[in-house]
Amino acid sequence: MSASVFIDGAAGTTGLEIAERLAGRPEFDLVTLDDHRRKDDAARAEALNDADFVILCLPDEAAKAAVGMIRSARTRVIDASSAHRVAPEWAYGFAEVTGREAIAAARFVSNPGCYPTGFIGLVAPLVRAGLLPADWPFVCHAVSGYSGGGKALIARFEADSDIAFRAYGLALGHKHVPEMQVHAGLAHAPIFAPAVVPAHRGMLVEVPLHLSAMPSSATPAELRAALSAFYAGSPVVAVAQDRPDELLLRASMAPVDTLTLRVLGSEDGTQARLVAMLDNLGKGASGAAVQNLNIMAGLDETAGLRL
Repeated sequence: MSASVFIDGAAGTTGLEIAERLAGRPEFDLVTLDDHRRKDDAARAEALNDADFVILCLPDEAAKAAVGMIRSARTRVIDASSAHRVAPEWAYGFAEVTGREAIAAARFVSNPGCYPTGFIGLVAPLVRAGLLPADWPFVCHAVSGYSGGGKALIARFEADSDIAFRAYGLALGHKHVPEMQVHAGLAHAPIFAPAVVPAHRGMLVEVPLHLSAMPSSATPAELRAALSAFYAGSPVVAVAQDRPDELLLRASMAPVDTLTLRVLGSEDGTQARLVAMLDNLGKGASGAAVQNLNIMAGLDETAGLRL
């Protein structure tokens, strides 16, 4: 018997890509509302309460309101917004870091943000292992394709071909920072410097490290080995062993649901650059939501993913 899934916010970029990954899968019956009914709160409330699984692809406040509309105790929720990512009653949906058992047992799962997926994927295992100090003042530089900014930013980039680079979050109050701090296990909020480039999708997240200045830290080789051991056997997360001179984000990037991590170190081992590459709409959004849905439904976690 198939489980019913309602995507609230199905017309947005994340919702559309989730629906694409679920298309043709007999395990799920996708509940859809036409344009008129999806703007009708009564119709939405009915769908929210009738579905076995609800995936929220909404702005934060709308996601909170949608959760408040759910009265059915059997409805399980995946929230792709940032509204519940540090809420203690919500399981954090980064299976490789949080643990699949917690997600499988949860009624409420918060999908990780795209930038935090790269940062946490790099930093959390190394802090847990004691190879990086939890009280270090970490910095995170990152660039993303414009699709992660929603319809307004997509329209802006596609209408203005002269935009080459958009730095933002300059007031240092980006909503991803609490999530990055909490789930990486850090004593201090990291300095987060995000930017957008003229590509539809794709993301590079970097954490530079002055290893020699840390009171206790490992060598780049030890950091790489620890990440490799942590993600050993993962079908989604890979730790690359190469040390390229350059890494490229291509405007022609195809959708993919994997996460690739690298540790790049200086010759003397005193400095390192931790780098994550992913599709902001894949493991950074829709792919992660489908992976979490699979785990919650007791299915192969990679079903429907683009690996």
